[in-house]
Amino acid sequence: MTFITCEVIVFIMSVWQDRIIETWREKTMLKSRNISTPKSFDTREFIETEDGTSLFYKDWGTGKPVVFIHGWGLGAEMWEYQMLHLTSFGLRCIAYDRRGCGHSSQPDYGYDYDTFADDLAALIEQLDLHKVTLVGYSSGGGDIARYLSRAGAEHIERVVFVSTTTPFLLKTTDNPDGLDKSVFDEMVAALKQDRPHYLAASAAPFFGVGLPNISVSPEMMQWGVGLALQTSPKATIDMVRAFSETDFRSDIHALAIPTLIVHGDADTNAPIDITGRKTAQLIPGSQIKVYEDAPHGLFITHKERLNADLLAFIQG
Repeated sequence: MTFITCEVIVFIMSVWQDRIIETWREKTMLKSRNISTPKSFDTREFIETEDGTSLFYKDWGTGKPVVFIHGWGLGAEMWEYQMLHLTSFGLRCIAYDRRGCGHSSQPDYGYDYDTFADDLAALIEQLDLHKVTLVGYSSGGGDIARYLSRAGAEHIERVVFVSTTTPFLLKTTDNPDGLDKSVFDEMVAALKQDRPHYLAASAAPFFGVGLPNISVSPEMMQWGVGLALQTSPKATIDMVRAFSETDFRSDIHALAIPTLIVHGDADTNAPIDITGRKTAQLIPGSQIKVYEDAPHGLFITHKERLNADLLAFIQG
């Protein structure tokens, strides 16, 4: 009996060893043929733009695609609550780090909206996306406006602007309600002097600390600052100039697809009267949802409401 048991054990070990060797061979062959893993596992990837910049993106779920564009000083990570929610309803959610931000390349050039639009076009083309809903947050709304004016809406089904900085922030003779250039000059000077301090000091007003019914943990604010610090200093400064000085009025006026604007009426970073409401006025047939007492960072403070509004609009 003991002898038979030993034989069985030896046989099992031999079979197990053969299976290990065969598995190793299969993996080696896959690598040698450059065969990738199934797409369902490819949740963190990169694309390369025409100028050689690598853009990091996350690709979750299947179904109709939703592409998220983050705002100044943030990254793809800002959308985690929206992506988790929408993928649970059968949507494919893609969020990428704009150049200079997060895990993407940090070149010393290309922080203008023509380039941002081309980056978005490269993502859509390389992932072969169709019937896309674009969701742009804050200055990321400018990427959408410029992309559509340059590339058209062939691949795009719907558009959402969340806490947008469009159509034009800067005070000029034909935009008297805008913000004075000195506001942005002081912002750039503060970033050059002590970027971590400036970003940390901006967290409380960004998340609306002190507003009615707003509860944001210190850890959440630290998380937001951490995202901002991943952006290169060059990108941080150049993007201020880009979002403050770029006039999107003609881009916005040309939009002719279903559009939703979501904005908080307590947004001090992008005051609604010169951003969200003006954007809505320029787009015929657009919807605007105003969140009472909501700050700029409503993707966190009002995430349940935003998630519901996004889902209803996309499925509509």
